[in-house]
Amino acid sequence: MAAPKTAETKSPRSDVDMGLLPDLMGFNLRCAQLTLFQHFGKTVGREGISPPQFGTLLLIEANPDISQSAVAEALRFDRSTLVQIIDRLEERGLVVRNVSPTDRRSHALRLTDKGTAALATLKNLALAHEADVAAGLSDAERADLIALLAKLHGGA
Repeated sequence: MAAPKTAETKSPRSDVDMGLLPDLMGFNLRCAQLTLFQHFGKTVGREGISPPQFGTLLLIEANPDISQSAVAEALRFDRSTLVQIIDRLEERGLVVRNVSPTDRRSHALRLTDKGTAALATLKNLALAHEADVAAGLSDAERADLIALLAKLHGGA
């Protein structure tokens, strides 16, 4: 049985009939993600940081000496993607790779002093970005949305 069509199936950007798309979680998640990433780029991204780089910095700050593998797993990146992210952060002097004290075959990641200072600025920008994109939601709606999204991706 097909899901009932919403009242508005026209694209907000054209006269294209969107069919079933507005009723699909994946389509709405993708549209929301694009909106969030575009806004991030105009705000936090002005500092030259992408969302994956920001997430990586946050994890390293919260988990000094975390391994690259653990970061990749936590953020659901493949290892080659994470290596490129760490390379960029290291080139900018924000992150340092050290030999792991527990496994000499892996790297332990830490923020540099420059990385710690930059992240403090980025966090403030990110909180303002979040407040701006969630301005149409109540605090309870925002909390519900985060809880529902976490439930969908297995983070709850």
